[in-house]
Amino acid sequence: MKINEEYLKEVFDDNNNLISLEPVYDKNFNFAYDVMDRFAYEYENDIALVYKSLKGNVRKFTYGEMKILSDKAANVFLNNGIKRNDSVMLILKRNYNFWISMLALHKIGAVAIPTSHMVSDDDIKERIEKADVKAIVLLDDVHILKNVEKAAEDKNVIKFLVGKEKEGFLNFENLTDRADNELKRISTNVTDNMLYYFTSGTSGKPKAVIHDFSYPIAHIFTAKYWHGVKENGLHLTVADSGWAKSAWGKMYGQWFMHTAVMVYDYEQFYAGDMLKVLEEEKVTSFCAPPTIYKYIVREDIEKYDLSNLEMVTTAGESLPVEVAKAFYEKTGLTIREGFGQTETTLLICTKKDEKQVEGVIGKASPLYDMEIVDEKNNPCAAYEEGEMVIKLKNNEVPLGVFKGYLGEEDMYKKAFEGGVYHTKDKGYKDKDGNFVFIGRNDDVIKSSGYRIGPSEVEDILMKHPAVFECAVTGYPSKNRGYLVKASIILNNGFENDAHLKRKLQDFVKERSAIYKYPRIIDFVSDLPRTSNGKISRAKIREMDRKNLIKV
Repeated sequence: MKINEEYLKEVFDDNNNLISLEPVYDKNFNFAYDVMDRFAYEYENDIALVYKSLKGNVRKFTYGEMKILSDKAANVFLNNGIKRNDSVMLILKRNYNFWISMLALHKIGAVAIPTSHMVSDDDIKERIEKADVKAIVLLDDVHILKNVEKAAEDKNVIKFLVGKEKEGFLNFENLTDRADNELKRISTNVTDNMLYYFTSGTSGKPKAVIHDFSYPIAHIFTAKYWHGVKENGLHLTVADSGWAKSAWGKMYGQWFMHTAVMVYDYEQFYAGDMLKVLEEEKVTSFCAPPTIYKYIVREDIEKYDLSNLEMVTTAGESLPVEVAKAFYEKTGLTIREGFGQTETTLLICTKKDEKQVEGVIGKASPLYDMEIVDEKNNPCAAYEEGEMVIKLKNNEVPLGVFKGYLGEEDMYKKAFEGGVYHTKDKGYKDKDGNFVFIGRNDDVIKSSGYRIGPSEVEDILMKHPAVFECAVTGYPSKNRGYLVKASIILNNGFENDAHLKRKLQDFVKERSAIYKYPRIIDFVSDLPRTSNGKISRAKIREMDRKNLIKV
């Protein structure tokens, strides 16, 4: 029996259709020890990670090497006082030390906080305070260094730097090189907190989603049935290490399936460069947001040898039908869709052995009892729009679904009102049980795979002296899914011209992650409101749809 089958038992019907999945694990399960270290013994010289830099430098790590390096890194953390249940932030872009650090933190039972390099110093400071961060492992990058130094200047936080020597920082790689490579297994519990992912909501600051040590097991389905990875293959998911999509496609499920993870470390995306990586490294399965495919189909794909590529998938936003058709015509490969959230693993997908039906995401994963419900949690009929929810059995939260919002117990309880988990995403089912995604129930903006809370941008804009009142919404875009749009009422004395628009955009860029700035600014005399006087973002979106000019 393969290791993935030991931890996730599959049940098939008489027609060999997968009908259910049964998780099997003990209270001490730890992915780093029980999967990766086991592979280090059984497949010591097999490739686990392929790293390629922007300059074309390639470094390959075997399972045996990943064990040694993660043991050494674990000792570095332990030697510096990091222990079980402590939280450690990782701001490493796509550097291979991210994967070494993650496994090391798992081994000592610490909580990893993968963080995007695009966050601001205020974002970092908020995370330090919210999660009581004990250490940060960061890349030697001017932007990251500046923000970490500013955010942690009055905090008692250990700073490990990947790169050159710098005063006030511990050199992570030098310490790892000198560390003991012997590590005695440290006791952990499967219900311990393992990951915090900060994610945007409709109001307030980003919330920390908590996943425990059972979370990796649910991603077996992600890798095996959606990504369609093959044993000893090479899988590439396009995602920064700071996002949950990285956990979906660059770590747990792929390694469970004994396939290598491809890491392409680039600064700016160019479709031709990505196609060259697929060709040169002989990637066998590929997953990327729709935005990436939109640029890829504009290239002369036929000039690249993609004969090793067998499976392609996408998620994060709707995939335009014309993009899917163009990709198929140029490669013969069908892009299969999937759906899930930072709070969950893969919930819905078109599996590798199923036909991708135009316009649908697919069917529910056997791990989850998915349903479309109305406002009273009653099931909707076929083609009737409602909210996509997970029905709970015996009020138990299923494998792969988050265990809490850090410090936000009431918000967590609200997410499960009525005996279901509320995704806050709208959709419907067709007569065959396929799910069709319509959009967010709330105001969260999904742009180029990023999730942006409107209130985060509004709070920044309101600090500018020109802004009297504002509302931030998503505006449909052919290339990005949605653009961030700000509708602004100006204070007296300010002119609504192009110069002020640029100043407001720069104002947001300087104070938040760059992907959050409003690409569209609309100066207005008033904003639509609900009956109780609140600004109605929904009405703004409705007006935009009626007057839509695709951007």
